[in-house]
Amino acid sequence: METTEPIVFLDVDGPLIPFGASERELPGGYPEYGPADEGNPLLARLDPALGARLSALPGRLVWATTWLDEANTVVGPRLGLPGLPVVRWQEDTGRGRHWKVPSLVAWAAGRPFVWIDDEIGEADRAWVGGCHPGPALLHCVDARFGLRDADFADIGAWLRVCR
Repeated sequence: METTEPIVFLDVDGPLIPFGASERELPGGYPEYGPADEGNPLLARLDPALGARLSALPGRLVWATTWLDEANTVVGPRLGLPGLPVVRWQEDTGRGRHWKVPSLVAWAAGRPFVWIDDEIGEADRAWVGGCHPGPALLHCVDARFGLRDADFADIGAWLRVCR
């Protein structure tokens, strides 16, 4: 792996496990792809097809989630993903930006990265723009629907250009 390979920081709740849609937005509710085990009924919403789509992105997948190591033991196997690196969170007060941002920038260490999350705001974009010397795409996913075709198209296009 070359050190300039783009990083794809991946959150779980929202992008991979959708939640919060109304009955009008999703008549009939969310599809269920498997059993809800591990004490979390929302795990049934993990679409196993996402694993192949994520693996096909031209970048290094890294878990950027509060699931930490459980992303590899609970989420990854349902998606057919191998064990992935996990971001360890620094203590942070946020200061108007998302608390994950400093850890992501530190982990990237100047390399290009995409952050896929459902809680990205303008303060995060401004902070990354001022503190990260490399290219970065902060891609906000609608938590009601999770990652969709348009998200994959945008992320894939950015990664191909950034390589």
